[in-house]
Amino acid sequence: MKILDRYILRSFLEPFIICTLGFLAIWLIFDLSDNIRDFIEAKASLKIIAAFYLSQLPAMMVIVLPVGMLLALLFCLSRMSRTNEIISQLTAGRSLIRVLSPLLAIGLLCTGGLWQLNQKLAPQAEATKKAALEQISRGRKSMVQEAIEAHLFRDRKTGRTWYVEKHRMGSNSLQGVVIVQQDEEGRITEKWYATRADWDPRTGRWILFRGMRVEFDLEGNEVKREPFVETVRAIEGWPETTWRISSSNLEPQSLTVAELHRYLEQNHDFPEINLAPYRTWLQHRLALPWSCFAVVLIAAPLGVVFNRRGVLAGVASSIFIFFGMIFATNLFLALGKGMRVTPVVAAWTPNLVVAIIGLFLLYLRSSNRDLASIFSRRVLPR
Repeated sequence: MKILDRYILRSFLEPFIICTLGFLAIWLIFDLSDNIRDFIEAKASLKIIAAFYLSQLPAMMVIVLPVGMLLALLFCLSRMSRTNEIISQLTAGRSLIRVLSPLLAIGLLCTGGLWQLNQKLAPQAEATKKAALEQISRGRKSMVQEAIEAHLFRDRKTGRTWYVEKHRMGSNSLQGVVIVQQDEEGRITEKWYATRADWDPRTGRWILFRGMRVEFDLEGNEVKREPFVETVRAIEGWPETTWRISSSNLEPQSLTVAELHRYLEQNHDFPEINLAPYRTWLQHRLALPWSCFAVVLIAAPLGVVFNRRGVLAGVASSIFIFFGMIFATNLFLALGKGMRVTPVVAAWTPNLVVAIIGLFLLYLRSSNRDLASIFSRRVLPR
């Protein structure tokens, strides 16, 4: 790495760290002001509060990092423009792309970091936030969602409806189970009752404990009652799993990338309107990290200016474009979840539009042109 590259990186990293930590501090203050009453009423210790906010850090980094990068790029490049440092490098024979190459590399590096966070840690942080606050407000030390209760799951392919009284997330055991089997015409053919139902992932069998099986005729009359109070009943051939049953209660934004793939694979028989939010969020999880690189592409040409007016215009334009990007992201997410556009279009359009605009502006800046000059040449008569 050459001396100029190290100098550019050093000029960028200092404001980048300050901006990122500053936005994290602002988020912490606002979030703490919303939850401080619950923490005080629950008599939560500083250790519990610190653990809660550390668990939320990955989700906030996904939001804060692009904003910190945007402001740091504008500060770094506009300062170097005012002191004619960029002009000096250009007159020395360096191209603008070569001057900006360390910053582009940082953008790719941050994209890779967000990619890793967005695969698992950030979704898990979003999934546990509400449950963690609830556990803290109850005075419990654990911040993990303990269980889902009174959950109803309908398997359209097999015609079975599951009612689960309680299920501890991550386990293969269901408590208080009622299973209703229906035929193709919707008539109930049998019911299963069990105090506990365990699923064995190795054999794919369900084991029911202390319950009974009831059969019905076509008119809905009970014809047979088979209790198994002191014994267990093993059932093979049922495709449902504990994760499939419980995942139908989970929001798509709280699932990791692997869990979204798994959800779509196991619940492919659901109606498309029900699967659309999960398909959209899967693509969104893949596209969101690239907002860092899109920010670099849009901020670099707007930050490299050669007069004070250009600095102010570049700052205003980039901030306007960035918040427009946030608005477009939320808008296209809503369109994707409502099946107005495809999941790929919903997730990738904002990044692609910003990146294309950034590349166009970068091309103009590399050729020492800007939009104002092009507009004046085409509109104003000579």
